[in-house]
Amino acid sequence: MTTQALLDDRYGRTRSPRRRILGWSIVGVLAVSAVGYLGYTTYATSAGSVSATDTGYTVESDKLVSTSFQITAPVGEPVACALEARDEGHGTVGWRVVEYPASDDHTRAFTETIPTLSLATTGFVNACWVP
Repeated sequence: MTTQALLDDRYGRTRSPRRRILGWSIVGVLAVSAVGYLGYTTYATSAGSVSATDTGYTVESDKLVSTSFQITAPVGEPVACALEARDEGHGTVGWRVVEYPASDDHTRAFTETIPTLSLATTGFVNACWVP
């Protein structure tokens, strides 16, 4: 043996194949666990979220606007939505919170009216959530 090989052997700088395989196995298990955890948290976060899409609005009068929208929510969970009406200066002239019971449908469509203080130029869904 050479001097360097003797020193490596004496101070434990050589790795046996068994240690190398064990090290890579631990790294592999940790990587698979991290990917699984990230996948689960991503799914759990998105499965409980509610999204709303405006599909239209109609100004009924200077005191009323109706808005149409679709909500996508978790099955079997009640949903609440905040509806808003704004004037041409982007000021809020009407506000309403509506609650919907739990449903077996993932996506549902609604049309609701919003009472206003003055003439509104638009009506839309501000936010939806699971109460």
